[in-house]
Amino acid sequence: MRIQTEEWRKFIPGIRMYKGKKTLFYNGEILWDPNDWSKPLVREKFQAIKDIIVLPGVEIISTNAFDCCKERIETVIMADTVTRIEQGSFYEFKKLVFVKLSRNIDYIGSSAFRGCLSLKSFFVPPSCREIGDCAFKRCFNLLIFNLHQHTSLRIWALVDTSLVTNSASDEEYRITGDIRSIPWVKSINNDDEYGLHRLCSSMDPSEDEIYQMICEKGGLHAMAKKNCIGISPSEYLASNPYADVDEMKLIKRFALKNIIA
Repeated sequence: MRIQTEEWRKFIPGIRMYKGKKTLFYNGEILWDPNDWSKPLVREKFQAIKDIIVLPGVEIISTNAFDCCKERIETVIMADTVTRIEQGSFYEFKKLVFVKLSRNIDYIGSSAFRGCLSLKSFFVPPSCREIGDCAFKRCFNLLIFNLHQHTSLRIWALVDTSLVTNSASDEEYRITGDIRSIPWVKSINNDDEYGLHRLCSSMDPSEDEIYQMICEKGGLHAMAKKNCIGISPSEYLASNPYADVDEMKLIKRFALKNIIA
């Protein structure tokens, strides 16, 4: 589920159905009083929520902000006013599969997404200055992680994920905290061989740009080429929450011009 810019003005705070799911439209208010947490009506109000949409105006996602509804949350979408996610904000959201961060996010706190067992991909905007200790620890299925080289990634931020193995280069990362030592970071950021991967995982990749690079690379097979950790541009594009490119349109466009003709 992706929120387009023009849609934001339609949303008001509260809990309602949106695209078939019970959704919390969050404006930064305290969701529940811990003293009332034992009341069944309070529990029932929040436990059925599957999606969280953080509305414009919210700047900080505080620690434990959504703990009252963590059991079933699948999707989190943030307005671009959010700049910080504090420590433990989404700790052990075990059903979380899709996160669209603010394009102006500056900081992701320690253990912010720790133990999100269903999270398979995560795209960090270039605005992000720092990702804290253990931020994604024990996200065992996390395999696609788009990160810019200038982002400070603390030691153990990605421990116990599918991204950090026991290879020599990854061990260097564990010791030094230097993300430039990790092969998958290199392949996205500074290796021309993976330019199409970089484009498909960027913020707002356009159909025209991808199409042009496909042509330069010699054909559609470029979309299926794997990088050093086995991820293709096609897989990056499909997982990228900032992309609205329809890959089937790209394929048809290429076929009409280069095959049928």
